Amino acid sequence: MIYKVLADVVVFIHFLWIIFLVFGAFLGVRNMAVKIFHISGLVFAFIIQTSDWFCPLTYLEVWLRTKHNPGLTYTGSFIIHYVEDVVYIEIPHYLILIFTILLCGFNAWMYLRKKRDGVLE
Repeated sequence: MIYKVLADVVVFIHFLWIIFLVFGAFLGVRNMAVKIFHISGLVFAFIIQTSDWFCPLTYLEVWLRTKHNPGLTYTGSFIIHYVEDVVYIEIPHYLILIFTILLCGFNAWMYLRKKRDGVLE
């Protein structure tokens, strides 16, 4: 039972990571530590997508689920079921790559736009 709970926690953390990558620039423009962590995460996501690798959180979640029950396909909770649908969205790899590139471009724009009088334009 503990492996199933841990696997659900990993999926939720994975979901939060994706949310951070999408919206982290809004926090990063005001906080240098968040900015460095966010940019590092975007670089890591870009490398994963261009190298056709999987996120280490995916491997951890699969390992935990197989420890829970090797023959288990899916018996997660209601919330985790829908979070998994977002985390492991089934669209072609090239669309995920395009979204990753657009996300990096948006975040670069957020970080590089000029500040005027200490307030973002």
